[in-house]
Amino acid sequence: MPHTPSRTETINVRGLNYCIRHWGPADAPALFFLHGRMDSSATFQFVVDALQKSWHVIAPDWRGYGASDWLSRPYWFHEYYADLDCLLQHYSKDHPARLVGHSMGANIGSMYAGVRPGRIAQLVMLDFLGLKPDKDADPSVAMGSWLAALQEQPQMRTYPDHESLARRLIATNPRLDETKASFLSRAVSRLRPDGHIEMACDPWHKVPSPTPYRVEDAKATWRKIEAPVLLLVADQGYVNQRFGNNPAEYRDRIGSFSNARVVTISDSGHNVQHDQPEQVAAALEEFLARE
Repeated sequence: MPHTPSRTETINVRGLNYCIRHWGPADAPALFFLHGRMDSSATFQFVVDALQKSWHVIAPDWRGYGASDWLSRPYWFHEYYADLDCLLQHYSKDHPARLVGHSMGANIGSMYAGVRPGRIAQLVMLDFLGLKPDKDADPSVAMGSWLAALQEQPQMRTYPDHESLARRLIATNPRLDETKASFLSRAVSRLRPDGHIEMACDPWHKVPSPTPYRVEDAKATWRKIEAPVLLLVADQGYVNQRFGNNPAEYRDRIGSFSNARVVTISDSGHNVQHDQPEQVAAALEEFLARE
């Protein structure tokens, strides 16, 4: 089955060259896809292929990912909120936007939706419900770890060819078939000057945050979201791994959203967009039709 063709353009986002991937006709309803950590926009290809309706899917490569500019230095996470604000101003200035975020993309989209509730019409979060809090987190320890990491030049793992990367992707996620793995090994990687292949992610993303994660901050922001929210939870993904044995914590996080619907994606790991794109597309379009 042929893939739905995509096209890319480069726009200026707060002084950086941002690569924006588009699928579908420009005059179709806009749908923003936000990729996760150590990934890039092409990761959504299989979901786009499974969509039944006509959409204009707009998917950025975040700063430091894919074909967008890499900083080659530490990243400050809050920059992504400002980048998203700029992207929506560019592509959806006069209309509230529909956001679909996976993992880190869901983190960015959900926090933004609480800060700018009037700018978001609908929000879909793919296998994300916040990080697992570290009860022993010490801000001074986090800062010390960050300072120590700055002394090293982080590196990405390299592969001799795309076939080797594809085999690694299958080893990491056995649900990937050879066809999908072969596509991803080319679509979300880049060729190094030495001829080797690496994932198209700035290795500086591997540096730990200098500040501990505070779930109370996230929940306080989620409570301010006005848009309907769809939570697509993988039955074998990160949400269940983190909170499956703590139903009270799970209910508390779900309860932070005033208008949320939870749908389970069956036989799927964290990367629902790869494992079960047809389930994701069907749940997504059923939810979007409710507007």
